Amino acid sequence: MPIQQLKEFLDEANVEYMCLTHPPAFTAQELARHVKIAGDKVVKTVIIELDGKMAMLVMPATFRVRWKSLSRILDTDFVDLADEQTFQDRFPDCEVGAMPPFGNLFGMTVYCAESLTEQPELAFAAGSHTETLHMKTRDFLNLVQPMVLNRGFIKPGAQKPAWLRKGRHQPGEASEHQVSGMAG
Repeated sequence: MPIQQLKEFLDEANVEYMCLTHPPAFTAQELARHVKIAGDKVVKTVIIELDGKMAMLVMPATFRVRWKSLSRILDTDFVDLADEQTFQDRFPDCEVGAMPPFGNLFGMTVYCAESLTEQPELAFAAGSHTETLHMKTRDFLNLVQPMVLNRGFIKPGAQKPAWLRKGRHQPGEASEHQVSGMAG
């Protein structure tokens, strides 16, 4: 059963969901393998520190954070991975690393990768490493109302933008050769 707070929230909202029990999964990728769902449909919840405040990033299990890009898109000087010791008390009924992507229930702003919004359904840890909750994406978006980001994430193996391939530089940026030649 999902953590009580989440279960009550979903039941009160009259949202359909399904909870599955599986062998322990300590990463979102492991969870995807256990429940036999593509990693793009499994949610990874990452707690970040954003200018001294905790926030939640929600992205596909297959994605990684692009810290510099995320900092630019959020218009902040400081974005970093939060230390588990710092936030574990905010999720009292959850196992560390198995927080559901409902930051709104825990007083956190939620940022969601746009690619998740294009999935019909999502699966995510339900507060433990052995339970996964499945629900419709539209219900998740309606209940959480995350800020949707179309940048700040990268899927490993994705092709680099053309300007990064073959030593090209982005328009308006100096190449490495030009930068090293500017010292003086």
